Amino acid sequence: MESPSRSSVIIVGAGVSGLSAAKVLIENGVEDVVILEASDRIGGRIRKQDFGGLSVELGAGWIVGVGGRESNPVWELAQKSNLRTFFSDYSNARFNIYDQSGKIFPSGIAADSYKKAVESAMQKLKKSEADSCYGGGDVTKAAESSSTPKTPIELAIDFILHDFEMPEGEPISTFQDFGEREFLVADERGYEHLLYKMAGEFLFTSEGKLLDNRLKFNKVVRELQHSRNGVTVMTEDGCVYEASYVILSVSIGVLQSELIAFNPPLPRWKTEAIQKCDVIVYTKIFLKFPYKFWPCGPGKEFFIYAHERRGYYTFWQHMENAYPGSNILVVTLTNEESKRVEAQSDKETLKEAMGALRDMFGLNIPEATDIFVPRWWNNRFQRGSYSNYPVISNGQVVRDIKAPLGCIFFSGEHTSERYSGYVHGGYLAGIETGKALLEEIEKEKERSIESENQTFLLEPLLALTGSLSLTQNDAVSSLKCDIPRQLYLSGKVGAPELYYDYVDL
Repeated sequence: MESPSRSSVIIVGAGVSGLSAAKVLIENGVEDVVILEASDRIGGRIRKQDFGGLSVELGAGWIVGVGGRESNPVWELAQKSNLRTFFSDYSNARFNIYDQSGKIFPSGIAADSYKKAVESAMQKLKKSEADSCYGGGDVTKAAESSSTPKTPIELAIDFILHDFEMPEGEPISTFQDFGEREFLVADERGYEHLLYKMAGEFLFTSEGKLLDNRLKFNKVVRELQHSRNGVTVMTEDGCVYEASYVILSVSIGVLQSELIAFNPPLPRWKTEAIQKCDVIVYTKIFLKFPYKFWPCGPGKEFFIYAHERRGYYTFWQHMENAYPGSNILVVTLTNEESKRVEAQSDKETLKEAMGALRDMFGLNIPEATDIFVPRWWNNRFQRGSYSNYPVISNGQVVRDIKAPLGCIFFSGEHTSERYSGYVHGGYLAGIETGKALLEEIEKEKERSIESENQTFLLEPLLALTGSLSLTQNDAVSSLKCDIPRQLYLSGKVGAPELYYDYVDL
């Protein structure tokens, strides 16, 4: 069997994080990079789909965080590419809440329910803060009496507040840094166009296609062997790749699954941190109709279905603002409802969705002519939509997840302390990982030069003494000192081989 060729860096995953890391490396002189992508395209959870004569976004669909004191880097890329976007204003959605008889809740009732939901959320946040600081107890009894949503409108608003607007972990940093405006991507080239344009800056392209032999599609990584000498990566089709370093830019869901085996296994502190991060499943179901039967116009883009089951076909959006005459509706499900729907047939899902629509708009509405149901949870290359860290967190979990292990570096939106769960989080995490690896490569060069100099200085000494018992290797090795693993993990020591000298405690 022919020995596999060796590169400097292997990047696993060609999503936004993997590509931005590759860009940093290649543009700084590390050109022998191999990018292994499990699917037949770049983008990861940025994915478009032809549906109803349009290009719709199955995964990331908005650029979140625009109009603040800092410029969102993804928004900058969109502006440079003239990506077609539309401002999304969710504030009116809570005034378009339908009950199961088709009536819209009066605006006063909706506003009051929303206010109570926000107050309840703040009480729970304070309780969490108190539990974190004092370990719970009497100090949180007042918060424990906060109202639990029970009625259909309360359940609907609770879902919107926590699962749609603020997916459990509030995106405070994104809004504070980049602004609170959100823009829907509605471009035939797709959200992914930003990634193809970025990749075209450092990978070979021809007629708009990526043809660089460093980017390899349909390469499903199943095993990663690592030591002080580098990494060996084996793919499902039997290919073997070797490198000095590897960047794992797979999703947190993949890290939690058993898709990739590590040899030796990852240390316990690393695996425990990975398992602590929640994975949100976010499903946008697309429905095509022969004509529109729902209200349009200002403040009508989003509407809500209040059902006694929380999250049951709750949040709806029509595509008429972005694509006039498209006659397409989108309903968003999350978490357990997403998993339930993924496990059933599209026919069953269509029946349920039509039932919700007929409750809102009457029995005489037309049947949908087409449906598309993304399945992010059952996609073994994704296993979910995005990461979710608790609101109350000291950041140690995310720092443990992204901490490098010798020659293994970790990247992705889940490694972003401030912007996890967002495209800009993945983009900035890739840049950060690329820079960190460049620094490590430079340190390794310095260590190699220092070792060569030590050997060079020892050679005359060995010749003069005529020592027969002390070899050059022994002499160099004797200069090394044992340093506990904790020092390396704290960043106080820059020697990747030290990780492999100690057994996981």
